Amino acid sequence: MRLSDRTIVVTGGASGIGAATADKCRLEGARVIVLDRDEADVSDEAQVAAFFGRIAGPIHGLVNSAGIAVRKTVLEQEVEAWDRVMAVNVKGSFLCSKHALPKMLEGGGSIVHLSSVVGVTGVRNRSAYSTSKGAIMALTRNMALDFAARGVRVNCVCPGFTRTPLTAGLLADPEKEAALLALHPLGRLGEASDIANAIAFLLSDEAAWITGQAIAVDGGFTAGHAVDV
Repeated sequence: MRLSDRTIVVTGGASGIGAATADKCRLEGARVIVLDRDEADVSDEAQVAAFFGRIAGPIHGLVNSAGIAVRKTVLEQEVEAWDRVMAVNVKGSFLCSKHALPKMLEGGGSIVHLSSVVGVTGVRNRSAYSTSKGAIMALTRNMALDFAARGVRVNCVCPGFTRTPLTAGLLADPEKEAALLALHPLGRLGEASDIANAIAFLLSDEAAWITGQAIAVDGGFTAGHAVDV
């Protein structure tokens, strides 16, 4: 098993991609610690520091999966909701990384952030969410450079449209679902397990020479669109 005897922290691990990742890491032999809203608000440094302070021993992997989405243009976007998206998606990844790293530096490890295809390419009506996910890619590159010499690899995964509670409302509309299917050349939407498989790989020694990368797991979404125009 690729993650035997390793401690992996998964934020947002109670549902969706986070839950699938926690399950996959357990199957790979890891001791998994889930940080979800019941344990701490990832945007509150005192709560995050207290959570990581309770973890005994080293941390070998961190998956920053906690995230929220708002679907509005800049003109429609309320400031409060914009700030909350940035607080959870970007500040949360920063804070969890900041407080996990002291437990990773002695033995090395791997951090995997969750970005999105909407951080790579434009998608309408997602000004705050797209901005937050683009910021995650920049954070990934910066952290990879800062901590490579200390044995910590940092990458991010950019999922395509995936069946999770976060997309349930969007996929409730059959016409919208059909339109999204047409944008993924492999002909289906993602499952949480598709993303979890990629994350587990990046956490493992099989990815020992990969750092600073934004890896699309998206059914071909960012390669182009399969619709014949």
